[in-house]
Amino acid sequence: MSRRAITLLLAAFLVLALGVAGAFRPVPYVVLSPGPTENTIGEVGKKPVISIEGRQTYPTSGALSLVTVAYQGGPAAQIDLLTALRGWIDPTVAVVPQETIFAPDRDPKEVEQENTVEMTNSQDSATAAALNELKIPYSMVVAVVSAEKGKPADGKLQKGDEINSVDGKAAKDVEVVSNAVKAHKPGESVVFNVTRGKEKLDVTLQTVAGPTGQPQVGVTMQAQYKFPFDVDINVGDVGGPSAGLMFSLGILDKLTPGELTGGKKIAGTGTVQPTGKVGAIGGIQQKMVGARDSGATVFLTPADNCAEAMKAVPDGLRLVRADTLHDAVTALDALRTSKGNVPACDAG
Repeated sequence: MSRRAITLLLAAFLVLALGVAGAFRPVPYVVLSPGPTENTIGEVGKKPVISIEGRQTYPTSGALSLVTVAYQGGPAAQIDLLTALRGWIDPTVAVVPQETIFAPDRDPKEVEQENTVEMTNSQDSATAAALNELKIPYSMVVAVVSAEKGKPADGKLQKGDEINSVDGKAAKDVEVVSNAVKAHKPGESVVFNVTRGKEKLDVTLQTVAGPTGQPQVGVTMQAQYKFPFDVDINVGDVGGPSAGLMFSLGILDKLTPGELTGGKKIAGTGTVQPTGKVGAIGGIQQKMVGARDSGATVFLTPADNCAEAMKAVPDGLRLVRADTLHDAVTALDALRTSKGNVPACDAG
């Protein structure tokens, strides 16, 4: 073999070796894919997803399934370039920068804890929304869960503090408190009135800029409800607030005569406020794929996600727009009876 051929062969080998080595180098991306679905009126691990005690319940049929997004990657276990490339080719998954899921200045364990709190809040908000829809009274307080170390609330707000008002505005729910803080500019003062034990206190905090520039004080809150009966929701490791709408519908279905689904397999997503307002979520495309794979034919979609969802709706899945819990109930009634309006998503 000539010297030229040997040189070319060696160069080709080196290029191949570098390519292989590069393919397995970690990259700061996260792969999002369709996660598992759970039927909120069914069972998980031989235990009902929704259990209600102290109130009459009724038989259900079909499915009202929550949908999830699974992720691969993150600061503690970065994916390699080859995995990212496969994800970019696969239309059912998304590859996103790591910082869109894990804020650079946040400990992943903190984020996981926050997701757990959000899921608990979501379950309580879903129960409250269902009871509001049924006009069943209950009471609620906004309580401090934790204060982030090094942030303004650290050492000033304590776990268990009940927030009565912020800047004189009644703390009707967690969102009201959060919005009251966001109404300030970073560096401005915000006054929390709290009940600690038997004492009422005014706590003044100076806001700081969060990762996105929005003002914050570093407090994690939770709405603590006193419902007239027990509602227990069992979903295992699922975290975050995006299953709220489907929890509310599952609770409603169990508390009312008749079958909300008409025997159909319904899936959906969306946060829900105690008022019944449905909010947008992330990962809509992966959630639709998971819904269709589970056999669902109808997908309840938050209004603010409709435009994105319309770009990649799977064949055989009908998108139904859900602005509020009441709208979702009305749409399901119309689907079941073939009477009335079923609001559709549009690309606008």
